[in-house]
Amino acid sequence: MSKIGKILPVALKTLFTKPSTEAYPYVKKLVEDDFRGKLEFNCDVCIGCNICTRVCPAKAITIEKVEGEEKKFKAIVHLDRCIYCAQCVDSCPKKALKTTQAFELAGFETGNMTVEV
Repeated sequence: MSKIGKILPVALKTLFTKPSTEAYPYVKKLVEDDFRGKLEFNCDVCIGCNICTRVCPAKAITIEKVEGEEKKFKAIVHLDRCIYCAQCVDSCPKKALKTTQAFELAGFETGNMTVEV
């Protein structure tokens, strides 16, 4: 059988099937409950132990003390480095970090990829 004879049935079959892709961003994708998206930080709970910074394989998170406030910390996350493994979330003894369902984090400049959460 010639190549066209082999290709033609497959081409006709796929011509009338529904596409497997979605028209993102026009069709919003539903995210699972256990999706590991952008980090959320609760500064009121953080004790500044820096366990999250030590366990992060990508070195994407740092914890800094807030100037002028005692026992208050802020988290700085480098989204361009983060691999969304949630090791920092799992290791936090006070559960100050959690993952959200936010996944639209693309940017045009690497300077915009460092955020304070």
